Amino acid sequence: MKFIIAPDKFKGSLTGFEFCKAVRNGLREVFKDAEIIDKPLADGGDGTMEVVSHYLNAEVFRKEVSDPLFRSIEASYAYSKETGIAYIEMAEASGMRLLSEDEMNCRYTTTQGAGELIADAISRGAKEIILGIGGSATNDGGMGMAKALGYRFMDENGVELRPVGENLINVHRVSCNNAKAFLKDISFKIACDVKNPLYGPNGATRVYALQKGASKNDVEILEHGMKKYAGILKKQFGIDVQKIPGSGAAGGMGAGAFVFLNGRLTQGIDLIKEIANFDTAIEGADWIITGEGKLDAQTLSGKTINGVLKSAKRREIPVAAFCGVIEIPKEKAKSIGITYLVGVSEGIPDIKQALVSAFNNVKKAAQKFGEHLNSIDL
Repeated sequence: MKFIIAPDKFKGSLTGFEFCKAVRNGLREVFKDAEIIDKPLADGGDGTMEVVSHYLNAEVFRKEVSDPLFRSIEASYAYSKETGIAYIEMAEASGMRLLSEDEMNCRYTTTQGAGELIADAISRGAKEIILGIGGSATNDGGMGMAKALGYRFMDENGVELRPVGENLINVHRVSCNNAKAFLKDISFKIACDVKNPLYGPNGATRVYALQKGASKNDVEILEHGMKKYAGILKKQFGIDVQKIPGSGAAGGMGAGAFVFLNGRLTQGIDLIKEIANFDTAIEGADWIITGEGKLDAQTLSGKTINGVLKSAKRREIPVAAFCGVIEIPKEKAKSIGITYLVGVSEGIPDIKQALVSAFNNVKKAAQKFGEHLNSIDL
């Protein structure tokens, strides 16, 4: 038997690596000689840097950069000198988690720190950069990121603008002179799991700005600015960012990455599978075992389990899912390709106890699964 163990983390209890160990231990109780391959995954959210660092044999670097309010902080990213690939989460420098509730207002925040991390990775020799753009505190269209990489945003009088959301409306021209040479021959892949356009009812501002501290009046100012900004980008670069799915991700960082970095917007799980050489590893597998803390409707749109199911379906490999909590009907799970499903916390009424005992619960679930397979064979 060949098993591939390919989970996301169990938030608050198990890393993907710990899940793999628990499942391996459980399977070994039944299958002493089975081939078991650990392939922990992630989708660009929390825990992704650890997973990427593992596959790239990367080192974690720390750099003093600007936080969303231009204050100095230390942020980290992963870089592999061997492969020349860096993985950067914009939330490390430009995320909501860096601000207190009363500090949040995306009218005044910037992505400059994310750009400073990119610049540092390039200075170390990075030739390919994977940029995760979730969890931002910003709505600046990627202006701050671009400024850190040599772009300049000018008003109608030729005065350089501070790269924050409220200045989108004042952008008249983008100066590229200092950026072209710096970014030459650097490949950018953008982990982007939403399809929001830059503006409109489903755009960056109207969907997310209120969550980032903007008032209703701020939303109108920012929305007007995004429309004008899109017009400037189309006029100067010939790119209609409104037509690009995901351009509104992370307060317009999707659009900024596409235009200023020539970045390819891709679902995070697909990028991580590529790094992990996942589709090759699963060839000839009898089962793929995946899992995450909660199986719900969100899981079905770009999350780790969804990515695993897509790969498994192409090779007709059955999938077992061990999840902490299951919030979709088992019939629905079966219809999307999950052959065997178990909630490892079922019957444990206390959430704290479930979190503490997660490793043993997963191990027991794996052993029970192995016994189930044996009984079928018999």
